[in-house]
Amino acid sequence: MPQAEPPVDWESMPKVELHLHLEGAIPLPTMWELVERHGGDPEVPDPEALRRRFEFRDFAHFIGTWEWKLRFHTTFDDYELLAAAVAEDLARQGHRYVEAYVSPTDSPLPPGELLHAVRRGLDRHPEVTVALVPDLVRDTQPQTAMRTLEAVIEVASETGVVGITIGGSEQLYPAAPFAPVFDRAREAGLRLTAHAGEAAGPESVWQAVEDLGVDRIGHGVRAVEDRELVATLVERQIPLEMCPTSNVRTGVVDSLASHPIRRLIEEGAFVTLNTDDPAMFGCSLAGEYAALHALGVDLASLRMLSENAVDASWAPPAVKRDLHVGLATWWQGLTEAPVA
Repeated sequence: MPQAEPPVDWESMPKVELHLHLEGAIPLPTMWELVERHGGDPEVPDPEALRRRFEFRDFAHFIGTWEWKLRFHTTFDDYELLAAAVAEDLARQGHRYVEAYVSPTDSPLPPGELLHAVRRGLDRHPEVTVALVPDLVRDTQPQTAMRTLEAVIEVASETGVVGITIGGSEQLYPAAPFAPVFDRAREAGLRLTAHAGEAAGPESVWQAVEDLGVDRIGHGVRAVEDRELVATLVERQIPLEMCPTSNVRTGVVDSLASHPIRRLIEEGAFVTLNTDDPAMFGCSLAGEYAALHALGVDLASLRMLSENAVDASWAPPAVKRDLHVGLATWWQGLTEAPVA
């Protein structure tokens, strides 16, 4: 008889996350505070209505809700408040290191000053390290993205910016026209990722890999529709920032059980596990690990995912070493625990 695996307290794991949008991780009480601060919305009269506002028909509906939400964080004080609330929540959940997306392109505020406001908020909770990855947003023209990037580069070292991405309406705006933007970011010493293979198919992932030369892929779910692409991702070991619950909530996949993450793990892809917009999707990183475990992903594979997040991160080598030590200690304690 095979030995039973021990019960797992995923909340206690020292967590590393690479695909989390600050604006999508605002705890609901703080989001409600922001809504009230900006005059409210008659269609969202109370916190429960706000929670229901974050139920999505499909990816386009999610993007529309994201745009609706932008009206409630429009000042530097708003960004400092939301950043502090997110950092506090991440620390409470046991996160140790996070590379968080933030979208200055979505705001009328000057990007450099916005990033400084975010950093002030994050620095209120030094128990979690949050590096920033500005999202230049596909829905803008590449010229706008380039202007935002130049402003980002000016303050990158002061605000903890380590890379860039492009999110947004992937199905409407291909990646290839943003190649000069990514070339400039690379020249400035920033690392590169792009949302791809979520709302659009394998061709979007190909463009991120071949035209943008990314270091990582945000999502990459639909890569499984192209065998050659999967083989390329496996051969090159390009990290995938996968977000299963997000993909279910936005209708990219039908269910967690049908999500291709298990298949990609089995085929040798470099997979990491993430939450994307946890406050909007009602998920947590501990919950993502628990869900995969419940679906039959074994502890060895889940340990690999946790270690992959460290290896795929853009943290300094000394930070990576410390994160690996923390994870190794936790996993060792788990395997030595008596089975209930």
